[in-house]
Amino acid sequence: MAISVKLSAFEGPLDLLLHLIDKNKVDIYDIPIVEITSQYMEYLEEIGEEDLEVMSEFLVMAATLLDIKCRMLLPKPKQEEEEEEDPRAELVQRLLEYKTYKYMSYELKTRMDEADGVFFRSPSIPREVLAYREPVDPSELLKDLTLEKMNAVYRSVMRRREDRVDPVRSRFGRIEKEPVSVADKMIFLRDYAMQHTSFSFRSLLEGQTSRTAIVVTFLSVLELIKMGHIRVEQGSLHEDIRIQVADDPAQWKNLTEYSEE
Repeated sequence: MAISVKLSAFEGPLDLLLHLIDKNKVDIYDIPIVEITSQYMEYLEEIGEEDLEVMSEFLVMAATLLDIKCRMLLPKPKQEEEEEEDPRAELVQRLLEYKTYKYMSYELKTRMDEADGVFFRSPSIPREVLAYREPVDPSELLKDLTLEKMNAVYRSVMRRREDRVDPVRSRFGRIEKEPVSVADKMIFLRDYAMQHTSFSFRSLLEGQTSRTAIVVTFLSVLELIKMGHIRVEQGSLHEDIRIQVADDPAQWKNLTEYSEE
């Protein structure tokens, strides 16, 4: 890490030049180079010998000032008077940049000093406030999805099931299972959501074993959306509808108490 070295209160040759410019109250864009160079050299003579590494920077600047001074004093050919750039331009640019960074450092130092007096306490939010959940707005959950889109998926699944029906075996008698209730299917979805935080609405319907199970599953999804436990999303018109779990399925309550109207 570099160590900052000051030479008689000046942090470098540019700092000394700025001091001389402010002391003489001259325009930084129109530096009287002869006068400033003379004062700069007088200052170096007064401070005597210092650390060579530090003094070398001041001596390099002294050489730069003398070079600028000579270029300004020497006569110029008439054809070059309008074309030649001001010899002081580069020095002025360096002084302006240094002055900007210097005042920025003052601002940062002030902010650091002010920050020393600021203390933060750990959050102490009551458990009741942490446990609060904003009431679910069904219209907000379904703002990007219409029942027509969900119904289209439902009809598509039903058509696929009808296409798989064996025209011969379909005439045979079959044993019907006890109908599945919406409450039972909601419990199934809760257990399924514990294993899958995101799943396809179409795949969910296609995984059902009967027409009744598909209808009940469809109704259960609508009810869970209304209760705010899940939400549905669709990226574009022809993309698959995705079901996203909105909260912890282990906290879903009153599913067994649901009654179909």
